[in-house]
Amino acid sequence: MKYFLPENYGAVADGKTNDSKAIQSAIDEAAANGGGTVVLESGKCYYSSSIIIKENVELHLQKGSRLKATSDIDGYFRPCDFINDETNTLIGNPVTGKPSFCFIYGYKAHGCSITGEGVIDANGHSFVERKSQYYVTGNFYPRPTVMYIENSNNISFKDFTVVDAPFWTLHPAGCDDVLIDRIRILNDLDVANSDGIDPDHCSNVRILGCHIVCADDCICLKTSKGNAEYGPCENIIISDCTLTSTSAAIKIGTEGVGDFRNVLVNNCVISRSNRGLSIQIRDGGNVENVSYSNIIIETRRFCPDFWGTAEPIVITCFDRDENTKAGHISNIRFSNISCKGENGVLLHGTKDNPIENVTFENVSVELTKTSKWETGLYDLRPCLEYSVERAKNSGFYLRNTKDVKLIKSSVKWGKICDDYAFAIDAESNTRFELVRFEGEAAHGGEAIKIK
Repeated sequence: MKYFLPENYGAVADGKTNDSKAIQSAIDEAAANGGGTVVLESGKCYYSSSIIIKENVELHLQKGSRLKATSDIDGYFRPCDFINDETNTLIGNPVTGKPSFCFIYGYKAHGCSITGEGVIDANGHSFVERKSQYYVTGNFYPRPTVMYIENSNNISFKDFTVVDAPFWTLHPAGCDDVLIDRIRILNDLDVANSDGIDPDHCSNVRILGCHIVCADDCICLKTSKGNAEYGPCENIIISDCTLTSTSAAIKIGTEGVGDFRNVLVNNCVISRSNRGLSIQIRDGGNVENVSYSNIIIETRRFCPDFWGTAEPIVITCFDRDENTKAGHISNIRFSNISCKGENGVLLHGTKDNPIENVTFENVSVELTKTSKWETGLYDLRPCLEYSVERAKNSGFYLRNTKDVKLIKSSVKWGKICDDYAFAIDAESNTRFELVRFEGEAAHGGEAIKIK
């Protein structure tokens, strides 16, 4: 393996001088040689505008090194401009389209990797402004994505730390064979849209041993409209992660024009999160064959500015709008899950599109009031007919489902408030089965309410 030092191309690495040309020159020469490793050295800070990673190039951040993103938005690449392809012009809204700006970019960069124990400092507070004590959002929109790697196969991200992202942190799109191993993402919990990892139309993805703290979703599988030319999001493993989120720790959707299938999530700890595990389908994509196991979930409301009302598990399926019909959710399994928080499990489909074939086995739910925020709510956003709905919180709240099973599962209560109600509140459900279920009502009386 050949090594390339940005200093040999003029890098100063003093944390002030813009070293992007030197770093890019090192990457370009490595690519021209058929591949190689560009090394950012320990004890140095490389201040940089956007860089493009290329095929078979490893960007290696040695322990003690720092790659700091520029605070000047004019120093960021616009991916669609770079591709220069009329079929890739969806810019302006990076949630549903391609990112408008990104710091580290790759396109057909097969075999590329970012490794090492150094730090990528995304300099996110250069692009946000405070809206309240609990909430920060962009002083312009869209803000830069930290890493956007598109249409690239056999790629790896290992060991490094990212801090202070202004928007999504790691966004692989249209990629096959993606390894994300033991990275840390440490974003402020009040910076909206600072997602951790967002695999988008990706296949054969392994997210292993990561620690993520961020506002919005820690890990979110997507099939966005902007990358609809790629295939489904499928064959995904998420394992051994520790996660804290102001939205959902692990989510599928809401951007879902394509299908999601064959997803395994296991051995994770979710703490201090606004939501735990979430599937939200609002577009035409379907979800099938998803398994969650051996997970500890602790939820609490963060503040009303973020979606979610402390549901440890939530599956919802609604039409996004009059012109966008939701796909179908089926064959979802939860086993050996421990939930403790301010709200219970939520499943909500529609009469014409029920959530189907969901099994809970060895799932325990404890509701306990811990924050100052209002209870007695379920957050169903975004969708055509619903918003944040007022209803008593129960251990399991089920609406419009088919073939749901609760096996050896339980509900109990910690600090009880007036808005807590039943162990199970179920309505408009077909073939609902209980096997060895344990639970009581919060205030005595009927434990299970079924209509």
